[in-house]
Amino acid sequence: MSKIKHLLRHNRAFVRKREYRDFVTDRFPDKRMVILTCMDTRLTELLPKALNLRNGDAKIIKNAGAIVSHPFGSVMRSILVAVYNLKADTILVIGHHNCGMTGLKAGTILKQAPKRGVRRKDIDSISRLGVNLEEWLTGFRNVRTAVKQSVMIIKTHPLLPPKVKVHGFIMHPKTGRIEKS
Repeated sequence: MSKIKHLLRHNRAFVRKREYRDFVTDRFPDKRMVILTCMDTRLTELLPKALNLRNGDAKIIKNAGAIVSHPFGSVMRSILVAVYNLKADTILVIGHHNCGMTGLKAGTILKQAPKRGVRRKDIDSISRLGVNLEEWLTGFRNVRTAVKQSVMIIKTHPLLPPKVKVHGFIMHPKTGRIEKS
């Protein structure tokens, strides 16, 4: 059975058994909090449990490395929507030790892309459009510095209300221990 068929079969049973009832909440985060964290699968269940978060407590935004790469990109837009439309007043940026973005070089991805079917001319055309792929696809050297940089971009954003609190943390992906960045 394909992955998708398996997922859809489970979903039909989940709905039929009304298992969704345990997760019913509204769109407003109960703790008025937004969390930007990494998409690392080790954090999927660990992070909410380590912070005692239940479904509906916080808006959780995930991307590679918990990075705000541009002050007017989709991550910052999501944060501002949570602040203005969903009443969030606290923002946490939570990176983690042993992140796959640590030391990531753009060349690693750009070498693999043609082997996975991406045409070289498409890669070249992206560069000609002004996108610096080397910069865009490169990770960071130090998770602590990366978290601090994302926190600074958020804190200094011209559309962020001054009373919104922004904090940076680093999680250990095995134990769930949280430390200030």
